[in-house]
Amino acid sequence: MTSPNALTPSKDQIHIEGIRAFCIIGVHDWEHQAPQPIDIDLVLYCDLKKAALSDDLNHTLDYKQITDQVIAWAQQSRYQLIESLAEALCQSILQTQPMAQQITLQLKKPQAVPYIQNVGLKITRTRET
Repeated sequence: MTSPNALTPSKDQIHIEGIRAFCIIGVHDWEHQAPQPIDIDLVLYCDLKKAALSDDLNHTLDYKQITDQVIAWAQQSRYQLIESLAEALCQSILQTQPMAQQITLQLKKPQAVPYIQNVGLKITRTRET
């Protein structure tokens, strides 16, 4: 059940797909030896009507700024679990991007297990009021 104070996410979405970052992540000793690639896809829910009417970047989410933020944050992080990294990235975006009402983040770790293309997860977090 949704809390009475929770925001109803906008149906408007900004997609940022295929962000590649390199970070130290994993539970095995070999995973701490060198940065590994992770791939991140974001869906950011926000109201885009004002931006559409004004044609002004200040009225929307700047996907270049968000991409740079995600890459920098991921590359500076040190987590064992991709679950922890995904949660931290969502919280970082929600804290620094006030227009973002909700985020769906998909994170893939292509070198996690030999002989498979990817392992990953998808989480959705909503701004709390």
